Amino acid sequence: MTLRVLVPWQRLVDELTIPGIEPILWHINDDPEDAPPSDVLVTERPSNPQLRSRVSRIKGLKHVHLLSLGYEWVLEHLPEKVSLTNSKGAVEDATAEHCLALILASLRQLSQVGKQQRERNWTRTWTGSLHGSKVVLLGAGGVGNEIRSRLLPFKPAELTTFARTERVHEQGYRIYSLDRLRGFLPTADVVIVALPHTPETEKLIDAEFLSAMKNGALLVNVGRGPIVDTEALLLELLAGRLHAALDVTDPEPLPANHALWSAPNCIITPHMAGDTGQFISLVSELAVNQVIAFAHGEELANQIIN
Repeated sequence: MTLRVLVPWQRLVDELTIPGIEPILWHINDDPEDAPPSDVLVTERPSNPQLRSRVSRIKGLKHVHLLSLGYEWVLEHLPEKVSLTNSKGAVEDATAEHCLALILASLRQLSQVGKQQRERNWTRTWTGSLHGSKVVLLGAGGVGNEIRSRLLPFKPAELTTFARTERVHEQGYRIYSLDRLRGFLPTADVVIVALPHTPETEKLIDAEFLSAMKNGALLVNVGRGPIVDTEALLLELLAGRLHAALDVTDPEPLPANHALWSAPNCIITPHMAGDTGQFISLVSELAVNQVIAFAHGEELANQIIN
C-alpha cells in the first residue's frame, strides 16, 4: 500500500520519492483547491488564519507533521484519531539567533543609525547595551533556553527566567513562576517573550503589565502575537515610553494600514525568526525521517497527539 503524503516544497517531493511513498506537492497557503485525499500532511503554519480549516477537510488523513514548534493553531481543525508531531529540535537555534538580532538592533538604535546613513549624517549616537542590563526572559522551553545561552556571553547584570511552573533548571539556574513576574518588571531593561500561545498566556502582556515596565525599557516578542495586547502596546509606543522589537504581532499578518507599522521605537519583522537556510535543512531532514518512520509503523519523534 502506497502512503500518500502532502508536502509544501519540491525539495521534500524529491527526497520522499521512494518506494511505498507518493509525495504530493500541496501548500496550505498557495494552492487554490483543497488538498486531495492523503494519509499524511506535512505543513507550515498558514499565514492566513482562514486557511487553517483546510486541514479538517483532507479525506483519509491519519497524521499531521508541522514544520514548526507551535501547534496550537491546528488543534481545533485536527480530525479525530489523527496523530500530530512538530519540529522540535530544528527551530530553536534560528529563533534564538533572530531574537538576539532584534535585541541588539533595538538597543544599539540601528534603525536610527540607518536613517542617518541614508541622510549622510555623521552623528555619533549613545545607545543602550545588553552588557549591564537587567533582562527578564519569559519562556523556559527549547527556544527560551537557546535565547538564554546566547544572552549570557553579553554579560547582562541580571538574567531572570520565568515559566508556568517554578523549578530549578538542569543547568542549575532558577526558573520563577509567571505569577511572580510583576515584581521584576519595574527594574527590567529588556523583557523577552518566548512563550507559547495558550489560554493562560493570552494577552499576558496587557496594559497593567506594560505600565509596570520602566521608562525606556524594551519589549521583545518572538513567541506569539496574541500574548501581547497590541492596543495597549501601541499606546505606550506612541507616548514614547517603551521600545518594542516584534517578530510576531496580533493581528498577523499585520494589515498595511495598521498604526503599529509607523509607531516610534518599534522594529517589526514578518514572523521570520525561523526562516534560514539552516532551518530549512534541519526541518526537511526531520520531516523526511518522520514520514519514513510513519510508513514503516515506527515510533515518531516529537509526538504531541498519538
